Amino acid sequence: MRMRSGGVAASGWVRGAAALLAGALPALAFPAPSLWWLGYVALVPWLLLIRSAGTTRRAALDGWIGGIGFIVAVHHWLVPSLHVFIVLLAALVGLLWAPWGVLVQRLLGGAPSALRAAAAVVAVPSGWLVIELVRSWEGLGGPWGLLGASQWEVAPALRVASVGGVWLVSLLVVAINTALVLLTTARTPARTTGGVLLVVCALAVGGVWAWAPQPVTTGTARIAVVQPGVVAGPGSVERRLARGEELTRTVAGRDVDLVVWGESSIGAGAWRDPGTSRRLAALSRETGADLLVNVDARQTDGSGRSGIFKSAVLVGPDGPTGDRYDKMRLVPFGEYIPARSLLGWATSVGKAAGEDRLRGDRQVVMTLPESDRRLRIGPLVCFESAFPDMSRRLTRDGAQVLVAQSATSTFQESWAPAQHASLGALRAAENGRPAVHATLTGISAVYGPRGEQVGEPLGTEESAAAVYDVPLAHGTTLYGRFGDWAVYAALAALAALCAAEGLQALRRRPAPGTPGRSARTAHGSPERPEH
Repeated sequence: MRMRSGGVAASGWVRGAAALLAGALPALAFPAPSLWWLGYVALVPWLLLIRSAGTTRRAALDGWIGGIGFIVAVHHWLVPSLHVFIVLLAALVGLLWAPWGVLVQRLLGGAPSALRAAAAVVAVPSGWLVIELVRSWEGLGGPWGLLGASQWEVAPALRVASVGGVWLVSLLVVAINTALVLLTTARTPARTTGGVLLVVCALAVGGVWAWAPQPVTTGTARIAVVQPGVVAGPGSVERRLARGEELTRTVAGRDVDLVVWGESSIGAGAWRDPGTSRRLAALSRETGADLLVNVDARQTDGSGRSGIFKSAVLVGPDGPTGDRYDKMRLVPFGEYIPARSLLGWATSVGKAAGEDRLRGDRQVVMTLPESDRRLRIGPLVCFESAFPDMSRRLTRDGAQVLVAQSATSTFQESWAPAQHASLGALRAAENGRPAVHATLTGISAVYGPRGEQVGEPLGTEESAAAVYDVPLAHGTTLYGRFGDWAVYAALAALAALCAAEGLQALRRRPAPGTPGRSARTAHGSPERPEH
């Protein structure tokens, strides 16, 4: 009996390890490996494992453990900063996959019928999308590692994003994984359904490619990105500023409309120095362009609040123009500590914020006074480029170019810079507007209104200024017009499934007064009433 218990325990550990690895596998589809094609099969091992679960409890456990593996793998570069918190966060967020595991087992387990197979290809991706929606809440880390984002360099996927955002791409990727499981493991009716649904997915993408409205190019803007590179050691803040000035002067005479510096490109001390504004104004006059700089300093906003804001500031030939955007969505632990009274001790074990930054209260579209075409830009700061709704709002407010200022210096040798830069392609394709991703230390990149890469990116080893001819466009994408309709469709699909399950349960329940099965005696014969 002991041997059997030990074997069961060992089997449980092996299965748990398999779930952890299976959940981590999709991370390879994201940058830096960028094995985008893997995204269409990466969930298959995890789905097969859950499908084989003998109990609902085991399916939920496989979902939870796999979710932990996914979160840790996609965010592994945070380990030096968060330490033990990355495990705690993964365990918390991973719970979202527990009910998904039950859903997978319910629809894919055993020998599914053709109808159940069709329901699986709709409901399993919908369940995944609800998980992405919930974990996109800023307090849980924001929408980093959405499965659809792994397809940032695939033109047909970017076209799909223009219709339903990154959400629709995620639905498509998970649907293909689910159909492949049916195609390879189910019996004939369900296998046929899986094959048919794969064809339907292919035809749908082809239809989107041919039919979805695309932005119309209306000219170009010349935008320079200044990337100082790694500047460390004593006096690094002032030396970074000096390097930014030096690189900015190299674009003088090149008919530039805008020069973009990265996040926290000007230190708090320099920003308080009145001489800094004069230096920046002189740069604007010398280059004939406006400068979009970024400062992380104690300031007072328009409503009179004082504190540390992370701000994008527009500077013209006469100094700051008055256009300023204060970052609204802050990085948990990096820029503020949730429930600091309870979790404030995080500052002693990781690189957590010693003081909470303050949030801006509105998004801002800036008009460049020095641009001949009165160019309108929509600034974002750091991981705000991961939130689809923020870029969509800026586009609807009239932004012609989306500009994200970032600094991933802390994670310089990790996958983070490449992952962050790739998000610009999704935001550009979703909204039909070009996107500029400017960083302090790389990777800086520019994308056209269809999500296509413009020019060569500046890598993490470069200290340079680059000028890009950025194509401008007008028109509205379907995502820009209708927003997150794919999310609502997923919620409706799950609601319909729950309703169908509820109706089935009611039908199976015997009506009141209906006699149940006749009871049997210990000898197996029907019990007869006494006379």
